[in-house]
Amino acid sequence: MSWKTYQFDELTTEELYDFLKLRVDVFVVEQNCPYPELDGLDQQAIHIAYGENGKTLAYARLVPAGVKYEAPSIGRVIVHPEARNRGLARRLLHQCIDFIQTHWKAEEIQLQGQVYLQQFYESVGFQTVSDIYEEDGIPHVDMKLHSKQLQD
Repeated sequence: MSWKTYQFDELTTEELYDFLKLRVDVFVVEQNCPYPELDGLDQQAIHIAYGENGKTLAYARLVPAGVKYEAPSIGRVIVHPEARNRGLARRLLHQCIDFIQTHWKAEEIQLQGQVYLQQFYESVGFQTVSDIYEEDGIPHVDMKLHSKQLQD
């Protein structure tokens, strides 16, 4: 399977279940963080995923400008535990950035990153734009990628 991009109404029930299960398995169970995973943004988002042998191995959600932030945002960035350390996270972010640049022509892209991944996001070009804050008991920072970095 290759990278696929979906609007919410294009998802099959199997695909939606697989994406939500991965999100809950990682963000709620693995990170021991009970929080409202279903936040009402999925219906307006673009979903990007990569899978092999019927299993989703990488996933992210792109929220259009004006829905969560003024700029389009990347969120729910996940690599399945079995597929980590294969470079999928970096490839996933590049897929997200390429989609936003090509289809939404954004001036900037925003994300809310867990602090332990801050250096990784910086290595892709994001810059930290906030102090560290707690979100659902996990330290986060707000980060942005500006159009200047998008063209590099």
